[in-house]
Amino acid sequence: MLAFYVANKKLKSSEKPLPKLQPGWALIRVRLAGICNTDVEILRGYHAFHGTPGHEFVGQVADVHGVSSSLKKKWLGRRVVGEINVSCSGYGYRPVCGFCRRGLKTHCERRTVLGIVAHDGAFAEYLALPLENLHAVPDSVSDEQAVFVEPLAAACEILQQVNAKKFREAAVLGDGKLAQLIALVLHTAVPRVVMYGKHEKKLALASRRGIKTKKVRGDAFDLKHVKESYGLLVEATGSPTGFALAQLMTEPRGTLVLKSTFHGAAPIETWPIVVKELTVVGSRCGPLAKAIALLRSGKVDPRPFATRTFPMAEAPAAIRFAQKTGVMKVLLKA
Repeated sequence: MLAFYVANKKLKSSEKPLPKLQPGWALIRVRLAGICNTDVEILRGYHAFHGTPGHEFVGQVADVHGVSSSLKKKWLGRRVVGEINVSCSGYGYRPVCGFCRRGLKTHCERRTVLGIVAHDGAFAEYLALPLENLHAVPDSVSDEQAVFVEPLAAACEILQQVNAKKFREAAVLGDGKLAQLIALVLHTAVPRVVMYGKHEKKLALASRRGIKTKKVRGDAFDLKHVKESYGLLVEATGSPTGFALAQLMTEPRGTLVLKSTFHGAAPIETWPIVVKELTVVGSRCGPLAKAIALLRSGKVDPRPFATRTFPMAEAPAAIRFAQKTGVMKVLLKA
């Protein structure tokens, strides 16, 4: 199969064998894959990952290994998306780790993470995941919608962690791909959501969905002119400076949710957390079932966020294009 891997901060192509399946695992033919900011950060050294990146995908089950004929028949040919964290049960480890015993599989001590930690991902014609990680995609949800399930689930995780309905308004710092999904998800629970960003075209996308928008000044993400503060604020700039800036905009006793991941250190002062008595919440992966339900309901339609689709064979050009100013989601079609 055609697959891409990270080498010297670039994507390189290779022809490699299909993934070997463990019992209870599925071979999935990738139909569409999405390029995420985390993939860009991996090229810069995030997690020192050197395999095949890509964790946003929709695919079709091509084979299943080591299960009953009825279970195999159930899954073969199904369109699927997948949980990206593979935990103890996915590998058949016994006994399971302490986090898995507590039901925290996304924090499994032995986990691998699709396209991010020790597990080849979706920038390839095929990938492998345990059946327990898969979610069937309903016929009413297109591939172009389903490829957004993983990042949409990450946005839904905020509603799992924070009682958003107790807030009358919330702010999202950032106007990129994940920030847009976060704003839409928050708007299902919070009457007024404000997005702060640098790019007029991106802000216009949010504005058309009922999100209030405010353009910040300067080429850098500089909020020194912003006077507003919020009880609930989500930092999704993808920038090392985002955390420090977000602290300034979170009101005393407010809740600050952090979504950015990037390679390198963030220059911050921690005194605002103490003085303002902020609650700081780290937020990562989320519930795929809730994301699929949102897509089925029509409450969220992420298709306008897709800027361009490249053939899988042109993945290096696609990831370069994804880093251009003003570009939103870039997809790879296998």
